[in-house]
Amino acid sequence: MPIRKMKPRSPGVRHQTISGFDEITKSTPEKNLLVSIARKGGRNSNGRITAKRRGGGHRKQYRIIDFKRRKDGVPAKVVGIEYDPNRSARIALLSYSDGEKRYIIAPSKINVGDVLMSGDTAEVKVGNCLVLKDIPEGTLIHNVEMRPGKGAQIARSAGSGVQLMAKEGEYVTLKLKSGEVRLIHKTCRATIGTVGNADHENVSIGKAGRVRWMGRRPRVRAVAMNPVDHPMGGGEGRSSGGRHPCSPWGQSAKGLKTRKVKKSSNKFILSRKKKNK
Repeated sequence: MPIRKMKPRSPGVRHQTISGFDEITKSTPEKNLLVSIARKGGRNSNGRITAKRRGGGHRKQYRIIDFKRRKDGVPAKVVGIEYDPNRSARIALLSYSDGEKRYIIAPSKINVGDVLMSGDTAEVKVGNCLVLKDIPEGTLIHNVEMRPGKGAQIARSAGSGVQLMAKEGEYVTLKLKSGEVRLIHKTCRATIGTVGNADHENVSIGKAGRVRWMGRRPRVRAVAMNPVDHPMGGGEGRSSGGRHPCSPWGQSAKGLKTRKVKKSSNKFILSRKKKNK
């Protein structure tokens, strides 16, 4: 999918790029699959801010996505590819032979009119959902479950994919895009292919206002705050902080490992993700 570069009519759009939307075939969402969500602005039930720099943003409704794909043996026809404001990937509207409609994450190289299946009888082709034990080694997959029946949790964003490396006993070995190699139970489900809209990572925001549309508010530098607000705040005149960078709660921002040492899922991780050089 191509990236469109805006004409430099103003400084805000001089370096701005947007998605081409060439693959979009349906502009209005399915009403039965829409849910209104309340925006909390990063506040909890007590009204206190627990997630900083959130608020505002464009109004949007949530599209109910079928991450479980448990409708086995029923063929589904792709009737439309839509834009979803809640995620970076595109979504595909499936119409099953029994009349039910559901949304799924749109894989790359999927077109309107394709027929998809899920379950043991489904063949290994892009968009079909199978159990990991039935997928050949070396296949690229997405929408991978971490626990059987819980629904997809791995590789759901635009352009992401996981490679099935090997099968041994009750588990299969997957290599994630981050470089991490981990074990997943063979009865978990995954969808063949990679997620579409791979050029999303090349989109340039271009201006601060576009970030505000996404519901993200400005970030204030820690050294510009008062001591009551941040450990790096305060100081007579301009200050460089006077200590190593840290969070508002004192945790180091330079390489501090926050993962618990004794975690039950450690045994499933064979190799950690690659480090940035």
